[in-house]
Amino acid sequence: MRDATRIVRAGAPAPEPGAPFLAGPTFASVYHLPGDPTGAPYQYGRYQNPTWTAFEAALEELEGGPTVLFASGMAATYALLQTTLGAGERVVLTGDGYYATRSVAAKHLGARGVDVCTAATEADLLEQLEGTRLVWVETPSNPALTVYDVRRIVEAAHAVGALVAVDNTTPTVGAQKPLALGADFSLASDTKALCGHSDVVLGHVSAADPERAAALRTWRIETGAIPGPMEVWLAHRSLGTLDVRLERMCANAQGVATFLAGRSDVVQVRYPGLATDPSHAVAQRQMSRYGPVVSFELGTAAAAQAFLSAATLVDEATSFGGLHTSGERRARWGGDAVAGGFIRLSLGCEALEDLLEDFEAALAGR
Repeated sequence: MRDATRIVRAGAPAPEPGAPFLAGPTFASVYHLPGDPTGAPYQYGRYQNPTWTAFEAALEELEGGPTVLFASGMAATYALLQTTLGAGERVVLTGDGYYATRSVAAKHLGARGVDVCTAATEADLLEQLEGTRLVWVETPSNPALTVYDVRRIVEAAHAVGALVAVDNTTPTVGAQKPLALGADFSLASDTKALCGHSDVVLGHVSAADPERAAALRTWRIETGAIPGPMEVWLAHRSLGTLDVRLERMCANAQGVATFLAGRSDVVQVRYPGLATDPSHAVAQRQMSRYGPVVSFELGTAAAAQAFLSAATLVDEATSFGGLHTSGERRARWGGDAVAGGFIRLSLGCEALEDLLEDFEAALAGR
């Protein structure tokens, strides 16, 4: 069965006469629980929920490993770090990934972040990872859009006894499958393209080892980092259109990246789908699509802001992966090593021709 079909039907209940295709959300803090609770499928609202069960089953089918939902991408991130790292153990982070991940590792775990350089020799990479418990790879990275060679990093990490977690937020499981590439964990902020409608905050972790998934589930129970049933139901509803949305969004990203790369007033364009992009060869090997996000630079912060203000089809927002094209000047937040004129652009599902006309006019009118 092809992925497009699997995505539409993932986690759907067995068909029964008169039953809905997807059961509505279950709102419950308690369940009937007579006698010994051992073996009862649902015991308490912080432990389990049928709506979680359905969506976790859908993601497990697509990711290739047992999946645990969390209230947000950062809740999933913190749970993975805490359940994987012991006292004093080292995590290696790709240095151009999401700043909040680097921040939580440094502030709350005392972890040391080190760039993983795909251009290094095998000996260099092995030496860099020596003594490491966990390698955290965000690919493509946010916002730099560097694509890291997951198979290569997994081989080096496993050779020194380290685990590998891949933050798969930007492409989603609809464009890249970290567990199939050998990673131990696949994590995503489902707030972004997986849900794709800018109305849900959610995250998940899928694990190759069921015991590690069980540890994450226990962490969720004990810390209460649980998602709401309505959010999970909305996410499951949205999942069915993931393949269709990605097809349009990634095609738009490719078209816009090509347009921007041909302009002399654009300083730099990064998109893994461009043949000239430094990450293109790696992306070709491990991604089925190149994702909906394009980054580029204009000369100054003022020029970038003028473009964003002039573009009528770009909503200024700090998230990405939604139906509506959005963008932001990332330097306004701090935390990322980007120039003042750097723009992260998330392409939505609008018509490419309209986007290009809008961007042409916005660039001309800066």
